[in-house]
Amino acid sequence: MRKLMLAVGGSLILVAPLSQADVVGLGASVSYWDSDLSGKAATNNDLVDVENDLNLGGDSTANASLYLEHPVPVLPNIRINYTRVKQSGRGQVGLVGFDGVTGDVQSDFDLEQLDLTLYYEVLDNWVNLDLGLTARDLAGDLTVQEVNGLATSETSVDAVIPMGYLAARFDLPFTGVSVGTEGNFISYGGDSLLDFNAYGQYEMAVLRFRAGYRQMSIDYEDGNDRLDVEIGGPFVSAGVSF
Repeated sequence: MRKLMLAVGGSLILVAPLSQADVVGLGASVSYWDSDLSGKAATNNDLVDVENDLNLGGDSTANASLYLEHPVPVLPNIRINYTRVKQSGRGQVGLVGFDGVTGDVQSDFDLEQLDLTLYYEVLDNWVNLDLGLTARDLAGDLTVQEVNGLATSETSVDAVIPMGYLAARFDLPFTGVSVGTEGNFISYGGDSLLDFNAYGQYEMAVLRFRAGYRQMSIDYEDGNDRLDVEIGGPFVSAGVSF
C-alpha cells in the first residue's frame, strides 16, 4: 500500500504543472442516491447474504460535496465528500443462524464515509481531467437481532484508506451540457474498494444539475469481521459553483 501511495503521488507531482485554475473556484452540491445493497457479511466465520437472508432495502442515502480550486502552482486542489447509506429489513437466517442469532431477524446496515481528496487539473478546456489521492474514513456496521429473542450480532469495519482519484468530463461547447465520470479505487492485500459514477450535467449560470448512476464495491476485512458488498443505483444532484 505504501508503494502504491508513493507511485501515485510521484505521478501527480509530474503532471501538476500542466494545468492550473485561472482564479479561485468554490463549489458545493447535495445529492439523492437511490441505492440497492447486495453481497455478504461475515463475522467469526459465519456468513450471511444481506439481500436474500436479511432482505435489506433502501431507507435513506445522503451525499454532499465541497471543492476548492486555486491558481497556486504545485499545491493541489481540495475536495471533501460525505456519504451515508442506511438500509434496514426483516428476514430469516434459519436454524443454522448467524453469529449466534437464529430464526426471524431485524437487521440494520449503516455505512458512513468521509473523503478528503487532493487533486490536480491535468486538462482544463472542453476536455477536463483531474488526478489525485483520496483519504477515505470508512465506517460500516451491520446489526442483526432476533425478533423473538435477545441475541444480537454486530459486524463492523472501521479504517482510514488511501485511494486513487480520477475525474473526467467532456463539455459540449455553447450548450451548458456535459458528460463525465469520476471514481476512487484501491486494491491491496486481498481487500479492494471501488467507488465510481457516470453522469450527465447541465450548467446554468452558477447552478449545476447532475443525473447519473453510482456504483460502490467494498471488500474489506477488519479483524474477524468482513464486508463484501455492492451498493448501486441512480442519483440526482444539485449544486452551485463560483
